[in-house]
Amino acid sequence: MRTDPWTDNACPIARTMAVLGQRWAVLIIREALLGKSRFSEFRDALGVAPDVLSARLSELVEAGILDVVDYQQPGDRTRSRYVLTDAGHDLIPVLAAIGQWGHVHLARPHSSDYRFIEADTGDPVGIGFRRKDGSTVAPTQVALVTKAGG
Repeated sequence: MRTDPWTDNACPIARTMAVLGQRWAVLIIREALLGKSRFSEFRDALGVAPDVLSARLSELVEAGILDVVDYQQPGDRTRSRYVLTDAGHDLIPVLAAIGQWGHVHLARPHSSDYRFIEADTGDPVGIGFRRKDGSTVAPTQVALVTKAGG
């Protein structure tokens, strides 16, 4: 993982951005969620330079978002693939929220068909805030406070 002023910051948002704020990181995670796991699959899907991709994959492994799993096709050399860890899967709501925001606030006629759905039904799902009883809270009614203030 890169070291920058955010790496050891007390704020968890800043620490998260030290990892996810690196160019290509979130898109690599998106591709992993879509089933990509090999270096060449990420490179082909994203068009990222190999040295940059290698650096980002290493950073995501170091951050515990991806694991490296070796595999070997018969008659071929051992290769590595990258699979999401539990921490990587825990980013699903983060990417869903980013995508949901982008569909609403950065809508384009040529927008992708990427959507988050319930796997069993295929029904679309959205991200939102809920109270302990399960009822919804409008985003305009949510505030970020310091521990002392909340």
